[in-house]
Amino acid sequence: MNKRLLVKQLAVLIAIALFFGLYNLGMYMSVTKRLSNNFSDATKAQMVDVGAYLPHDPSSELPKLQSSLKLQENLPVLDGAAALVPVYASVIDTVYPEGSVTFEGGAFSDDNYYGENFAPDSKMQYRNTVRGYKAVVDGDCDILFCASPSSDQEDYAREKGVELVYVPVGLEAFVFFVNKNNPVDDLTVEEIRSIYGGEYTNWSQVGGFDRVINPVTRLEGSGSQSAMNKFMGERAYGKKSPLAVLGSSIGFSFRYYMDGIVENKNVKMLSLNGVYPSAENIRNGSYPVIAEFYAIYRADNKNENVSVLIDWLLSEEGQALIEANGYVRIK
Repeated sequence: MNKRLLVKQLAVLIAIALFFGLYNLGMYMSVTKRLSNNFSDATKAQMVDVGAYLPHDPSSELPKLQSSLKLQENLPVLDGAAALVPVYASVIDTVYPEGSVTFEGGAFSDDNYYGENFAPDSKMQYRNTVRGYKAVVDGDCDILFCASPSSDQEDYAREKGVELVYVPVGLEAFVFFVNKNNPVDDLTVEEIRSIYGGEYTNWSQVGGFDRVINPVTRLEGSGSQSAMNKFMGERAYGKKSPLAVLGSSIGFSFRYYMDGIVENKNVKMLSLNGVYPSAENIRNGSYPVIAEFYAIYRADNKNENVSVLIDWLLSEEGQALIEANGYVRIK
């Protein structure tokens, strides 16, 4: 009797062990193995380290340039997108006097997510695109350095009865990027539209692994999301697969933000239509998605130095500053 009971108990234990073994194997094959090659983290938004681009700071990464223009009074307040912080910080570093950038508490600290460190009287602010467009419409900054506005941002200006002037001052590439371990190096414009449109849902459809595609988008109203909306044109965004989180991501941004500011070694930018987004391919016009970035101001702004500063930005000295910061000159 005891022997039979022992055999039954052993059989039950073996069955339980077999069940959990098969369960764990199934979980590994369906989830863990996929997550071990989950390239999604590479597309997470990263904030620019504004502390690395502070004007008149000897330790900043800003290029040191000489300028024939030196403003001393009626200094326009400059603001802008994360991707363009080096540009307008360099303008202040080159043209404005020391002491024009001030901080809350007298010193810059690392908790500066959206420019909280900058004092109200500072001539440099950092509100990023969404807050920056509101600031220039509301008159809280004089010149905003940004990509094209979203339709909501244009509507906000119209509602406030404000006319904005957009002056192109430089060129950038709108880029798509994936994890460095993704075997895909090149996609066509139509393939990317089909990915975000929901027609392609697996990387194997475009020459990659058999893995679900996770097409990542950005905050509506951000410069990169507005650029993506224009890139898609009339094509609607598709519904993302519920398994996308287990797959491999694709994201989008601007070339120098990815390559020169964030410098995430775990991602790689894709070629589009066989053309890599290099500065040279922006200059020669061969890269298929080139975007202008702008110095934006209110048409009714009374500060005469706004036009003086923008004229200088379009001069040889100003365009040399654009180029020294890693961007491509408009001329």
